[in-house]
Amino acid sequence: MNRIDERFQSLKEMNGTALIPFISVGDPDPQTSVEIILELEAAGANIVELGVPYSDPLADGPVIQRSSQRALEHKITIVDCIQTARRCRERGSQLPFIIFTYYNPVLQLGLERFFDLLKENDVSGIIIPDLPIEENAPVLKLAEQYNIHLIPLVAPTSKERVQRIAGEATGFVYCVSSLGVTGTRASFFEGIDEFLAAVKEASDVPIALGFGISNREQVLNFAPKCDGIVVGSAIVRTIEEALPLLQDEQTKQQGLLQIRDFVRQLKV
Repeated sequence: MNRIDERFQSLKEMNGTALIPFISVGDPDPQTSVEIILELEAAGANIVELGVPYSDPLADGPVIQRSSQRALEHKITIVDCIQTARRCRERGSQLPFIIFTYYNPVLQLGLERFFDLLKENDVSGIIIPDLPIEENAPVLKLAEQYNIHLIPLVAPTSKERVQRIAGEATGFVYCVSSLGVTGTRASFFEGIDEFLAAVKEASDVPIALGFGISNREQVLNFAPKCDGIVVGSAIVRTIEEALPLLQDEQTKQQGLLQIRDFVRQLKV
C-alpha cells in the first residue's frame, strides 16, 4: 500500500486529521531543509509536501515566491527535491512525501525519468497545479504504473467539474479554500462548508483543505470537516522569520525549535 493510504488509514482509526505542511526545498539551503522536515515530523506532521522551487510559480503568493527565489539561489533542481525524500528517510523519517511541482520541470526531466526518481527515493505522491485534468492522461498512466498518487487540486467552481475531479482522484483530494494564489487569510468564502461536503460526497478518497490556513483556530474549525489540513505559507513565513538563526551554526537549533513549536501548536 502507498504510504499516503497507510497514513490516512491509521489516522481514520484514531479519528485524527492529517497535518500536511509544505516547504520550499532548499530554503535556506538543502541540508537545513532536511533538518526542518525532521522537525516537522517531530512536531506531529503526518505528510509533507516538498515544494520544487520555480521561477514562475503561478499558484503561489509572495511568501512562497520569496522562498522559491532563496532556494533557486542555491541552484536547487527538481532532482535535488526528490532526493531530499531519501535523505530524510536515511535519517529515520517515516513520513509520506509529496512532490509539489509545476509541469515544466517535469517535462524538462522527462516523464519516465521523473517517475523512476520518485520510486527510487520513496516519494508517495505528486501535485502539479498547472496540469489540468483534461491533459493529465500521460502522467496519470505512469502514476498508476508506479503506485504514486497524482493528487488533484479542486477549487470551488462548477459542481460538474468538482464531481469529475474528485471522482477520479487517488491518494486524497486537495481542496483549494478559495480562488487565487496561496497565502494566509483571515477569512474564507461563505460556501466553504458546502464545498467540502460536495467534494467528500463525490470522492472515495480522503479530502484535505489548503490555501490560507495559518493558525490553530482555523485548523480547529476545519479539521472536523475534512481528513487533512495543508499549511504552506504560514510555515514558510516561520522559516523566513527564523533565517537569521538558521544561517548561524551557533543558533541553528534555536531556529529549528522555533519552527517545531509553530507546527506543534497546529496539530490537533
